[in-house]
Amino acid sequence: MRTLLRRGVVVVTPRPPATAMLVDGDVVAWIGDEAGADALAERLAAGLGEGADGVDEVVDLRGALVTPGFSDSHVHLTMTGQALDGVDLSGTTSVAQALRLVEDAARRGRGRPVYAHSWDETRWAEQRPVTSAELDRASYGGVVYMPRVDAHSASVSTAMATIARVRDLDGWDGVGVARRDAFAAVTNAFTSTMTPPDRELHLELALATAARQGLTLIHETGASHLTSHDDIRAVLEAGQRPGVPDVVTYWGELATDAGAADELAEFLGVLGLAGDLCADGSFGSSTAHLQQAYSDGGTCGYGYLSVEEVRDHAVACTRAGLQAGGHVIGDAALRTMADGFRAAADVLGADAVRAARHRWEHVELPDEHVLATMADLGIWASVQPMFDGLWGGADGMYAARLGAVRALSVVPLRSMLDAGVRVAFGSDSPVTRLGPWSAVRAAVWHHNPDQRLTVEEAVTAHTRAGYELAGLDGGELRVGAPATYVVWDDGAGRPVGTDPGTGLPALDAPDHPLPVARLTVVAGRTAYQREGA
Repeated sequence: MRTLLRRGVVVVTPRPPATAMLVDGDVVAWIGDEAGADALAERLAAGLGEGADGVDEVVDLRGALVTPGFSDSHVHLTMTGQALDGVDLSGTTSVAQALRLVEDAARRGRGRPVYAHSWDETRWAEQRPVTSAELDRASYGGVVYMPRVDAHSASVSTAMATIARVRDLDGWDGVGVARRDAFAAVTNAFTSTMTPPDRELHLELALATAARQGLTLIHETGASHLTSHDDIRAVLEAGQRPGVPDVVTYWGELATDAGAADELAEFLGVLGLAGDLCADGSFGSSTAHLQQAYSDGGTCGYGYLSVEEVRDHAVACTRAGLQAGGHVIGDAALRTMADGFRAAADVLGADAVRAARHRWEHVELPDEHVLATMADLGIWASVQPMFDGLWGGADGMYAARLGAVRALSVVPLRSMLDAGVRVAFGSDSPVTRLGPWSAVRAAVWHHNPDQRLTVEEAVTAHTRAGYELAGLDGGELRVGAPATYVVWDDGAGRPVGTDPGTGLPALDAPDHPLPVARLTVVAGRTAYQREGA
């Protein structure tokens, strides 16, 4: 099947943009202007559509934008589906409002466990989490699992706490909030009851949502404190079906032996032992590891790995031909990771470490030493611009936790690129919602003007970079590339305004309207088509 798309704005490599593109099966066969498109269309009109140079279908884009498919470098797919099917507390402004939503869900569910998520107590009038006693009353004594928006702590009902046996675990506050080991226990206890049909439903919902957002490649980043071996294998299987976004998987588990690491990776089908292997926690839950204490408390957070453990992990994975890495946010944890990878380079040589394409997740508060180490050793940063978009600035959650000065240093995108660090964008869904254009806009309008990217830089980080990080061909439109692309308009069939030099939307204001996907195609197969488009 040969399809000619014409009369649009086609973002190509290299630029400037074209107006037409020919897709031959699962490959981009031609890109050009309207004169070239006329010649192809004439062959169709002459009945030569089945010829070697002809086309079978002509699609009039009506000025729509065509981009490569977007990638998301950090997703929890099953959890994303759960969240889409659960009680969303992200818009609540008080404990009372959140509890009302939990009570409504408990009534509808008639005793079924309640999954309520994405709350942020810094946006609540009471400025505190809910307690077990409050959840018990709201759920009539039921099971309630209520993870915070950063997915590093949770409020739980007494029944949930009892099932998870958190009473004597590190991180249980005795009132209703679980952090660290206690959080892992309640999460595993809740997710372990998921049936295969439930998981299938959640994955279908998550993948359909990703396609609707113009995502064509998902990096699943699992770990035992969040999910299971069965789940990571189910995610990979779901992503191998035709007509859905492609999926690559990572598993966060510490390695000490190359042979064992290789055996585990082969068993799970993962590209590496990276993802959410936690070197620390999060700013929102006050568990990210800092060199100086949190502004709203006396703690410096928690470091979960030593330099020696990081070194041995990086050595084992490199020798096994796997990508190593982990979840790392605070400046102290980032120093630990940097020193560990430097030590691994001392053992293996810097060239061997560079060749492995290791990756760190989040990288929110790096200093110059950390960035220099990442650039020198070829370590990628898998980052989430919406973290700054939602919580950055002088009056956001980061400022409440870190103070205004440190808050403006979080997610330093410009510093990363200028230091030579390779950057791929993601959402950490369900921590933030799937939606690449929101992340692009957040990167362009970073709260710190010194850390802002151009639209082209941000789009590259959310398209081609994610494919490169996974070792795949894709994320760009050029002759011979996979036919994986997205057609965008304003949601009502009208063209979006684009820059004539790049073909990309200008996004010239923090609230600039975002493109809406009309059609998402993965390797020549339709993954999403908007109704009526």
